[in-house]
Amino acid sequence: MSHASTQLRHNPAPASFNSLTGTNLRIKAVDVGANPIDGDPPYAGMLRNGELDVIGFEPNPDALAKLNRAKGCHETYLPSAVGDGARHTLHFCACPGMTSIFPPNPLTLRLFHGFPAWGRLCATAEVDTVRLDDVAEAVGAQFLKIDIEGGELTAFTHAQQRLLDVLVLQTEVMFLPLYAGQPLFSEIELFLRHRGFMVHKFAAINTRVVQPMLVNNDIRAGLSQVLAADVVFVRDFTQLEALADEQLLSTAKILHDAYLSIDLAYHLLLEYDRRRSQQLAPTYLTALQRNSSRENAPPGSRPT
Repeated sequence: MSHASTQLRHNPAPASFNSLTGTNLRIKAVDVGANPIDGDPPYAGMLRNGELDVIGFEPNPDALAKLNRAKGCHETYLPSAVGDGARHTLHFCACPGMTSIFPPNPLTLRLFHGFPAWGRLCATAEVDTVRLDDVAEAVGAQFLKIDIEGGELTAFTHAQQRLLDVLVLQTEVMFLPLYAGQPLFSEIELFLRHRGFMVHKFAAINTRVVQPMLVNNDIRAGLSQVLAADVVFVRDFTQLEALADEQLLSTAKILHDAYLSIDLAYHLLLEYDRRRSQQLAPTYLTALQRNSSRENAPPGSRPT
């Protein structure tokens, strides 16, 4: 296919992967720390379309009850804290989103507006954790999302059998230790790289203003210092021979539907077509170009 024929006028509207390719793929996702305090999860579109089953873990009773009240038939939520299978002290902070198995780190928190109050330790409780490798419901998940305030590396270390099936992984990482003793981005990236993953993109980046400066009188405003991010990892696509045919398709679907990563999805489909003598890649690209043209058309020329 010529270089010119792969051009898009702009990033197209996010029609689903299945609708663009005529496939009928289903995805299984595991969501560790499923409390949706930051809005919809990246797999929300697939869930709404009935194309995904999710196994969520949420040890906070209030958040778990809220998830169960709103859940559909493709959602299962478990009340477990994910970790190394041992008993740990859970630290409850004034901000519920800062609850962690690690205690808040005042040396870092004092550098940023709001964090000394949000990270104030209010209570502790002993909690039993489960290893993802020991949870039968998590077997076979291709998509893993995790956000447990510093406990991610511990969870990964005890999920190495589950990681063999995972194709796309979104994890919160931190660049400064908001919690005492927590692993940082470099440690998580190295662990996952050694297990066949590579960084694909930053789904979100959280920056803050270093005290005493204040921007627009907003203590939540960001500026120069990066604190945390949601990082998307994928299987190393310089070694596509390590992926089975169905894994290529499932990875492409997750990347398209969750992140609109159409370039990498197209790259994976080209490899699938090469192996199977199929035409999914040009079908996908043609549908993308058609959507792109529609979105770029003058308002009066668009079909109603």
